Amino acid sequence: MEPALTLEDDNPDSHRRARVRAVLERRKLTDSVSAEQAAASWEQDRFVARARALFYARLMFLTLGLLILAVPRWSLYFGFQGTLAFAGYFTMLLYSVANYLVIDHPKAGRWVTYITLCLDLTIMVVLINKPQVGGGLQSPLLGTQLLFTTLFAILFPKPLAILPSMLTLPITARLDLLLEREVTAVEVLTLLWYSALNFIIIYVLVYLNEREAAAHREVVELQGDLKEIAVVEERNRLAREIHDGLGASLSSMIIQSEYLLGMAKDDALRSEIQELKSTAEESIEELRRNLQMMREDFEITQGLEDYVKTFHERTQLNIRFERSGLPQKLSPDAQLALFRILQESLSNAVKHATPQLVQVKLDYDQDRVHLSVNDDGKGFDPRQTPRGHYGLLNMRERAMKLGGTLIVDSAPGNGTRVSFSLPSSP
Repeated sequence: MEPALTLEDDNPDSHRRARVRAVLERRKLTDSVSAEQAAASWEQDRFVARARALFYARLMFLTLGLLILAVPRWSLYFGFQGTLAFAGYFTMLLYSVANYLVIDHPKAGRWVTYITLCLDLTIMVVLINKPQVGGGLQSPLLGTQLLFTTLFAILFPKPLAILPSMLTLPITARLDLLLEREVTAVEVLTLLWYSALNFIIIYVLVYLNEREAAAHREVVELQGDLKEIAVVEERNRLAREIHDGLGASLSSMIIQSEYLLGMAKDDALRSEIQELKSTAEESIEELRRNLQMMREDFEITQGLEDYVKTFHERTQLNIRFERSGLPQKLSPDAQLALFRILQESLSNAVKHATPQLVQVKLDYDQDRVHLSVNDDGKGFDPRQTPRGHYGLLNMRERAMKLGGTLIVDSAPGNGTRVSFSLPSSP
């Protein structure tokens, strides 16, 4: 019997989330990945793919090396005979396998690949220059140098990183002179020809690599911008819907409460209606603040100061608000966290501390924002939070989500100080 399909199995959003999770896990990224992290992950994946291609190319070279060792005339021509030649061959095999095993490591993979590629280049130089007759610039293997230039340019597209391959040609020419081989005009032309080809290969590959990387960075940044635009558009749509729906209902409740107040004669009933009206007014004020915070041009500093004034007018609590530093543009999540922590701190002070004075300070420094709420009330023991009170827990979760810190310093009889700090660009 086939299992029944659930609604979640048919939901496109569920499949999309599963696909996103699979990609993030494969790339070892988190849900809050930045554009820089995404670009670095792409570059690492690209390097790993190219390094694996290098390993398969080495397997081909190792096969050819085994043939050279197995055919007596070839091994005699290159001078590779005896135990030392086989030891060198198996050394190359071992470091090739070791390189393949550490390719995925972000740092070790690159260093080991570069070192082993230089070892391959050294072996190639030996193969070119070892034969006394037909070696050096006359060697038919000299064209292999172009392959190494290509590999260096693909894996490490930096001028200094490609230098070892470029030095192969002058080293070969110098060894010809040291080994007393006659350098003819044709060999000089060969040297110039291969040098020109090296520069062409390097220019083309480095240019294409830079264009590819720049195009990828542009696409990643564009995707981030499109995501932000979609979030802003959805936020504005929700703001309009909430304003037209819930805002209209609360306004209607306030109007009806005023109408009932004019009709009611009983004092107890009038008190209940007045409380209902006050609750509706506070709710619509809270709604307006939330809608303002959903706008891109919302100024959190002025918003916090306005809330402190409104809270003072409603509760008659003596509150002093101070701000310092140059205000900075914060993300909507950071603005909401600052507002909610101030709101929760003032609410707790009124409900539990009965203070005479509350001091609110907002400070901007170079890379962080600091909010402190200090009251001279009864205080409490932060280690003994009553069951069912989640205000402090919610504040800590907000701070943790944004990479900020929250410190609640209090003791019975010594008031309470809530300190919240978060990066300017969380």
